[in-house]
Amino acid sequence: MAGHGAQKLFGLFGGGGLTETGRGFAALGYRPGKIFAVIGGLSELLGGLGLALGFLTPLAAAALIGVMINAMATVTGAHGLWDADGGVEYSVCITVVALAVALIGPGRFAVDRFFRWGSGGWPQGALALGLGGVGSAITLSL
Repeated sequence: MAGHGAQKLFGLFGGGGLTETGRGFAALGYRPGKIFAVIGGLSELLGGLGLALGFLTPLAAAALIGVMINAMATVTGAHGLWDADGGVEYSVCITVVALAVALIGPGRFAVDRFFRWGSGGWPQGALALGLGGVGSAITLSL
């Protein structure tokens, strides 16, 4: 996911960069497109890095959950389930994995292991799902 964010923000890994991504977001109805491209790109970049490093894991999971809910609502939801048809399969997988990491905990080599939330659990999972859901609901309502 960090790579997807880098594509959107910086044009790395064959991505279009911020200007092109902003146009794509505007075409999906997000206005102003460039602002929402920054929000989406940062959510993917920082959420992906956070999960990879086990840093602020519940918040990183929330960022990815929120982005994926928006992707399902605006892009992939109309195409059914399977990714081969452009459907929600990939977004659902990312969402479930992010939630699972928040619930299970980031692992013994994670930065978060030194903090209370580093062990995962129901409160961390609820926080990730709640913040991701509320964030996506706010974004979709704008």
